[in-house]
Amino acid sequence: MKEFLLDKKIALITGGNGGIGFGISEGLSKNGATVIIAGRNQSKNDTALNELRKINKKNDSVILDVNNQNSITECVNYVLKKFGRIDILVNNAGINRRSEEPHLLSKMDWKDVMDTNLNSIHDITSKIFPIMKKNKSGKIINIGSMMSIFGTAYAAAYAASKGGVVQYTKSCAVAWAKYNVQVNSILPGWIVTEMTNDFKDKFPERYAMIIERTPADRWGIPKDLAGTAIFLSSNLSDFVTGVSIPVDGGYSVW
Repeated sequence: MKEFLLDKKIALITGGNGGIGFGISEGLSKNGATVIIAGRNQSKNDTALNELRKINKKNDSVILDVNNQNSITECVNYVLKKFGRIDILVNNAGINRRSEEPHLLSKMDWKDVMDTNLNSIHDITSKIFPIMKKNKSGKIINIGSMMSIFGTAYAAAYAASKGGVVQYTKSCAVAWAKYNVQVNSILPGWIVTEMTNDFKDKFPERYAMIIERTPADRWGIPKDLAGTAIFLSSNLSDFVTGVSIPVDGGYSVW
């Protein structure tokens, strides 16, 4: 369907140089968007961009530390100077810090997770929304988690931050619908990424339980997120705002 095409759309994806972010970057690019991946690791940016330019030579990358206001400003200014607009923002950058129980998580680890997973979304979105408001059009996609729905003993800060992502998404959706800016979130399930590569070895019993509980009978891969992101970036989702869509192989249904 031509409505899914994202031709002439400019998409900025934080943490787009790997994992879920790269899977979404690849999907949007294949559907016609010009994608700018934003990450703090230049080497990872370069590697990811080399792959994305096989799809669209206009794709680009930019250094971004989501916890640094100056870096956010420089990133946005770079994109505007080169491309003139930002039509799609995917707030994907995130980290996790685990502890066996919530009270064992250090204050520093708690702060790092909150700053990266939640506070940075507000900072970046607040910088980019005025551009969308001026253009009377925009798509903002915040990456939450199935932990937005239910908690976990060993990742309390992560679950709290991702729960906040859902509520922030709803708040922005209500505020900005009148400007034709849609704000939604995607809630990935258990996805094989750099963040979860060691999970099977560290938590073998939990890993087996996850497979048993997931109707799809597998962990997801980053490309599994692409279809939902394409829909939420396209004109077909113009009347969809404030929703959070689990992409988890059915894990959260049980």
